[in-house]
Amino acid sequence: MLIDYRVRQREYLLAISRALTAQLDLEEVLRLILQSAVEILAGRAGIIALRDEEGGFHIRAAFGIPSPLLDLFSPLIAAIPDLERSDPAAVPSFDRKMRMLVQASGLGLTHAVALPMGVGSDFLGSVLIFRSGGATFSLNDRQILRSFADQAAIAVHNAQLYRQVKQEKQRLDAILENSADGVMILTPGHRVTVFNQALSRMTGLSPADAIGREHDDVVKLTGLTTELNLSQAGARGWPLPGSPPLYVEGDLDRPNGSRLSIGITYAPLWGSDGRLVNIIADVRDITRFREAEEMKSTFISVISHELKTPVALIKGYAGTLRREDAHWDAETLDESLAVIEEESDRLNGLINNLLDASRLQAGALELETGLVALDELAVSMVDKFRTQTSAHMLITDFPPDFPAVPGDEERLRQVLANLLNNALKYSQDGGTIRVSGRVQPEQVVISVEDEGIGLAPEEQERVFQPFTRVDNALSRKTQGVGLGLYLVRAIVEAHGGRVWVESAPGQGAAFLVSLPRN
Repeated sequence: MLIDYRVRQREYLLAISRALTAQLDLEEVLRLILQSAVEILAGRAGIIALRDEEGGFHIRAAFGIPSPLLDLFSPLIAAIPDLERSDPAAVPSFDRKMRMLVQASGLGLTHAVALPMGVGSDFLGSVLIFRSGGATFSLNDRQILRSFADQAAIAVHNAQLYRQVKQEKQRLDAILENSADGVMILTPGHRVTVFNQALSRMTGLSPADAIGREHDDVVKLTGLTTELNLSQAGARGWPLPGSPPLYVEGDLDRPNGSRLSIGITYAPLWGSDGRLVNIIADVRDITRFREAEEMKSTFISVISHELKTPVALIKGYAGTLRREDAHWDAETLDESLAVIEEESDRLNGLINNLLDASRLQAGALELETGLVALDELAVSMVDKFRTQTSAHMLITDFPPDFPAVPGDEERLRQVLANLLNNALKYSQDGGTIRVSGRVQPEQVVISVEDEGIGLAPEEQERVFQPFTRVDNALSRKTQGVGLGLYLVRAIVEAHGGRVWVESAPGQGAAFLVSLPRN
């Protein structure tokens, strides 16, 4: 009989061990452990209580006790920390509480035994077995229960480790998916295993299309500005243990035919055995950095040219007038001084635009707000620009009682001046330039229309960028650094409005400004 009993015990423990290795469902494993313990100890019911993350204890598995009656054992569960104490006197105290609760429960239970569950020094909870009848739990019963408690502790420990690993994976997945940079993980043979959404947006490939493919089939770079790409570096033996990350910069060819400037940092991940496990690639869109570099070069080129022209004219006319061997008549003096004054004004306007652009970059463009009568401001600006041309007809068209709007009058004057200057500059064959306004429920709209060369659709947003000018024969013959419309947009947006252009090549252009009303 004793041999059969021990065989059954081994069979139970073997079944539990198999369950531990077959699944990570903690509740199912605990249920199997508890049911087996109750049966092998000839018990009637049992409970397994575990510590939660806040340090409290809760029933995680029950056998032979109806769910509505589990609350009866709350005082006993609350006393489980007594088992955690190293003081041997704590265990008898817990046993007394357990016997009193069992007798008072009304479930017909007469005896109980409890053993703590732990792995090393970590106290995880307790397993409790209850009997009905006269037989108490012997020392041998406790030793048997210890085997089941140890199995339960292993199950809990494994489940906690699995949960931690799962949480870390979820956290890592969230970081990868929500990273602003593209992230790609490669095998040592350069095959893609991870491909995040940011990289998907850059390349135009879905993760499903990229994962499993070779790196060079997914990331096709042209115009390299660095020495080697990944394949070339790999052919030369990169990476070796201790190798620094590899940085590659170039233009990414996308399926839709467009290109994107990117920089990729490849970092090797080594295993504890010194073998290469993965290559982590961080991909960054450097289009703006390149644009900034190009803008810087353009700025230096354009400014040096635009500054030289008025300075050369001023210096030339001033030097001519100072010649001691010449005596200039009043008309020549007047014309020469007019040129000096005109070029000085041009130089001053260029400097002011550069200062305003600098303030915008620093976020320091300030407005002195008051009520501005835009219809009156437009009339005065049109009168001023009429003196600058004889080939154009400048007119204003505003409805009566046009409402004043809150704004900085000088800045809005600058907006109209830049728009009118552009209208004259890009309609050199003449025609009508109309400044009009219309009233809407929550805003007013000002329009400056010309009959000039117009703008292609792809140019209509780009012209508002700094140091950008339309690339055509007329623009190459006209002066300017490409800051006017950039400042117009910045000033209008600082007023809470917006500016846009409606145009077509050869059909003139209408620049529209909407500003909020009171």
